[in-house]
Amino acid sequence: MLITPAYAQGAGGGGDFLIQLMPILLMFVIFYLLLLRPQQQRVKVHREMVANLRRGDTVVTAGGIIGKVTRVKDDGEIEVEIADNTRVRIVKGTVAEVRAKGEPVKETA
Repeated sequence: MLITPAYAQGAGGGGDFLIQLMPILLMFVIFYLLLLRPQQQRVKVHREMVANLRRGDTVVTAGGIIGKVTRVKDDGEIEVEIADNTRVRIVKGTVAEVRAKGEPVKETA
């Protein structure tokens, strides 16, 4: 009594697919938890830091320039004083770190 190969392959094949798919799904979950989620959190923290920049903050740019914010513009730029009477305009997104928070801006009436 011989069983044909086609009949033997057809028996119980439904559960095997899920078992074969499980390691791939597990790799995607680990990839998300170890790589994507921490990167999303870093981007969120950087976005909040850039949004909270104000005059008087000491900042470090991505290029390594350290300076003090003298003016914050609404169009995504800030003006930074890097030496006496030397001011440069930089894009807010290039700020890598805020070293010291400045004094709040005093409102004049």
